[in-house]
Amino acid sequence: MSETAALTAKAGRAHGPETSAARARRWGAFYFAEQVLRVMKGYAFSILMYSVGQPVAYLFAMGVGLATLVDAEGAAAFGGVSYLAFIAPALLVSAAVMTAANEFTFPVMGGFKWRRTYYGPHASPLTPEQIAAGHIIAVTVRLLVQSAIYFVAVALFGASPGGWGWVGILVATAAGLSFGLPLMAYSASITEDKGQFALVMRFIVMPFFLFSGTFFPLDSLPLAVRWIGWISPIWHGTELGRVFSYGYQEPLLLTVVHIVVLLALAVVGWKLTKRQFVKRMGQ
Repeated sequence: MSETAALTAKAGRAHGPETSAARARRWGAFYFAEQVLRVMKGYAFSILMYSVGQPVAYLFAMGVGLATLVDAEGAAAFGGVSYLAFIAPALLVSAAVMTAANEFTFPVMGGFKWRRTYYGPHASPLTPEQIAAGHIIAVTVRLLVQSAIYFVAVALFGASPGGWGWVGILVATAAGLSFGLPLMAYSASITEDKGQFALVMRFIVMPFFLFSGTFFPLDSLPLAVRWIGWISPIWHGTELGRVFSYGYQEPLLLTVVHIVVLLALAVVGWKLTKRQFVKRMGQ
């Protein structure tokens, strides 16, 4: 056999068990993320319509339809910008949070209970932490792509007048993870579906969406419900997004607080998720 043929045969030979195991131990999270993304690809059109089409239609209805009435009363109530520019960062963040709420609930429980998609990879050298990280990586990619497409729509509407508006893509993704990762830990702890996720959507996600300064400044709400915004990742992400989108004026310390809260929630959620995955699957 010639040297070229020998090299070709060697290149086409499958990796040995030791090599494959070593790669899995090193890159296992990305292997599982690839699997999750391939599954998402199968219903990509539905994802696009739900994650982007619906929010853009909402943006058009609220930001173009309602804005004509709101702006007629003057823009002073919204920091000197149009109502469309005011709500655009909020809708971008809200869409990411709602997507995270969907991706970190039923799919996580399904991985343990219904489809048991976590246990097959766990039979390989992949650890529970890598499986959890792979799921998170895949959802993060979805949030980034979704937010980028949404931001293009926002820019086409002229609702992002500042030069740093694109940072809202990262802010929305961070807000989605800050809400989604603690929720992922909770989902991983559930062994029986008794309507818990419906309660989360109804009594946590929707109040966060409605009372986080999404459609009007938070300080215009009575104190009895204003606290909902203070603890909501949607409010922290929205305020941060407005800073980058049109130079919303707020104390620098408050901007730092927004960043710290989003990062802290994501880190705590990741720690709890790892612990719960190890508990459910073992080492």
